[in-house]
Amino acid sequence: MRSSHKIIPLAVAVAVVVAGVAAAPAAAAPATALREFEGTVVSVNRDARTFRLRDSERGTVRIHVNRLTRYERIAGLGGLERGMRNIEATVRRSDGRWVAREVERSGGGGQHGGDDD
Repeated sequence: MRSSHKIIPLAVAVAVVVAGVAAAPAAAAPATALREFEGTVVSVNRDARTFRLRDSERGTVRIHVNRLTRYERIAGLGGLERGMRNIEATVRRSDGRWVAREVERSGGGGQHGGDDD
């Protein structure tokens, strides 16, 4: 009987430590971790400097842009239009909203290097 009195508190202590270690990496993740969304532009609100993007894997998200947002193969927020496909946005979470670091049109085709003539 005496050994069971020692085993139960020890088992509880081990469970608490294991749960704390498992939760630590999630809590240690930086708040500014980058994410990528890709999909079709659902709407653009130029006054609020936002657009909504429908990602097939994650659903529809509202993305804010600011003066630090970089654009590739798009002429800024004014170049985004409803219905545009293959738009990629690299975003970070700031004050509870997604803020774009980079917005680009993916795909494109064409010559991708190496002329073998």
